[in-house]
Formats: sequence, structure tokens, C-alpha cells
Amino acid sequence: MQITKNFHFSEFDCKDGSPVPRELRLNVIELAFNLQIIREAIGKPIIINSAYRTPEYNKSIGGASKSQHLLGKAADIRVTGLTAKELHQVIEGLIKKGEIKEGGLGLYNTFVHYDIRGTKARWDYSK
Repeated sequence: MQITKNFHFSEFDCKDGSPVPRELRLNVIELAFNLQIIREAIGKPIIINSAYRTPEYNKSIGGASKSQHLLGKAADIRVTGLTAKELHQVIEGLIKKGEIKEGGLGLYNTFVHYDIRGTKARWDYSK
């Protein structure tokens, strides 16, 4: 099922094959709408590495015990042609302008974590 012009529900399913539970679908819809704004700002497709995670899958990959991925509120993303740092800067700018929801923004070597928790959280795990 299509959520926005460029995002489909299946892109947010757990990498273990589990679909997003019904009770978390509104979170995923809100996340997708924010990602759509990011996509339109950069003019390039966003690749979702990881979005919703089951508790078991999250634990198996060493995810945080209170990860926003468990709630369907987070996505680890990358964009071909942009470094993670460049993507991070675009997202930070959109948050500062009030165009997308405030939340968690994490910089990694090859991807950016963005979530819609509603409060500011920042981290840098890049090298």
C-alpha cells in the first residue's frame, strides 16, 4: 500500500520479514510524510536501510532497548550521491525551519538515523 508519492508500507517492514503491526501504522504514516518532505528537498530517492523492528530483531542487531524503531517512528536512511554528513545537514536544516518534525537525528558513517519522537536528540557515531 502506498503511503506517500514515493513511499510504500513494505519499505518500513522489519528486515526479519515481519510487517508493521496495525497499532503502529499511524506512526509509520507520520514518519513517511516527514521522509517525503526530505526527499522533495533533496530531489533524490531515499533508501531505507531499517525502519520498524520487532523486539527480537532489534535485540539481535544490538539496537537500543528503547529504540524508536520498535515504535515504527524511526528510519535509518541513505541517499545515493550524498554523504551521510550531507544528508544529516539537510535534515537538520529542515527541522530548524520547522518543515519536518523534531526528533532524533544520528550520524553514522554510511547512513543517517531520523526519528519523529517529538523531542530533540542528537548523536554522532561517525568516524
